[in-house]
Amino acid sequence: MRTIDQQIAEATAKLARLKTRAKANDTRRKIITGSVVISDALKDPAAARALAALLRRTVTRDVDLKEVASLLAELDAKAGKA
Repeated sequence: MRTIDQQIAEATAKLARLKTRAKANDTRRKIITGSVVISDALKDPAAARALAALLRRTVTRDVDLKEVASLLAELDAKAGKA
């Protein structure tokens, strides 16, 4: 028979695994959603303008701005074709 401490340790380990799985699922959902939104925006000038405006409003850290700079350029180019 397992001791109370063993049962607690097993439950804690299971909780940690579930939290890890939930975080991975959340990350995957964000990646899929971002991919769909970017793909659509690169096809539709109105969506490109909207996404570029959203990114400019919400992305404020320099390191993040550097990551999205090329995407913003692509979105601006697509929006300009309208």
